[in-house]
Amino acid sequence: MFAGYLKLAPVFIFLLPGMIAVALFKQGVPGFESMGTNPQGAFPVLVSSLLPVGLRGLVLAGMLSALMSSLASLFNSTATLFTVDFYKRLRPQSSEGHLVFVGRVATGGIIVLGMLWIPFLQDLGKGQLYTYLQLVQSLLAPSIAAVFMAGILSATVTPKSGLIGIATGFVLGMLRLVLQATHEMYGIQWPGIVQDFVDINWLYFSFFLFVFTCVLIYVVSLVTPKATPEQIAGLTYRSVTREQTDADRTSYGFWEIFHTCAILAIIVGIYIYFW
Repeated sequence: MFAGYLKLAPVFIFLLPGMIAVALFKQGVPGFESMGTNPQGAFPVLVSSLLPVGLRGLVLAGMLSALMSSLASLFNSTATLFTVDFYKRLRPQSSEGHLVFVGRVATGGIIVLGMLWIPFLQDLGKGQLYTYLQLVQSLLAPSIAAVFMAGILSATVTPKSGLIGIATGFVLGMLRLVLQATHEMYGIQWPGIVQDFVDINWLYFSFFLFVFTCVLIYVVSLVTPKATPEQIAGLTYRSVTREQTDADRTSYGFWEIFHTCAILAIIVGIYIYFW
């Protein structure tokens, strides 16, 4: 049971500083006045106002360690994805040493691209990191969600339709991102329907992109060869066997369900409180 409660620890660790800062701001505690105009400064204000010098250093060291760990895993995953899934398929005769070198080059390229993208963040996200993340996710997530949903719920979806759907959705999302970035950063007014494409609210665009990807997958599935029953065995709802269902039901119990409901209740409560 104790191990089950530990699963909720990251949620409370993530939410607790913000909740404390909001409470201190509403109580009028000196040092928290700036939160009224800069809510994103809650954590820095909390650290600089309440913690002594030594603990500030420990908090900074912890944040830098977490950042380094996240970046290291991101760069490693990106290098592996490019090297194994793309480069090795194009050159299967490559030696392990050569693949390691390619992975290092890919990692360096990702770092350079990330640094070049930094100047775009402030203008695209209106100065808020959360807004930027929501914007980017609204351009990438719909096509991915459509492909996975279609693949799980339908046994008639073909492999090529999924590939074409996710690739088309990615191209449309990145096209919208580039057009919006050039419009907001440089004031470029695109002609006619192109500007209408840019001006669509990101929530509406996300929904339209999801629907378009679903329709595209369905149309392409009509003209492309379907996967064999052996290839989709256990991957769709209709192809799951009774043994697989029983094994899945034994993989979770009461505490897993309880923790899931508790986390959902916390998230809903936060949305209601800060709406």
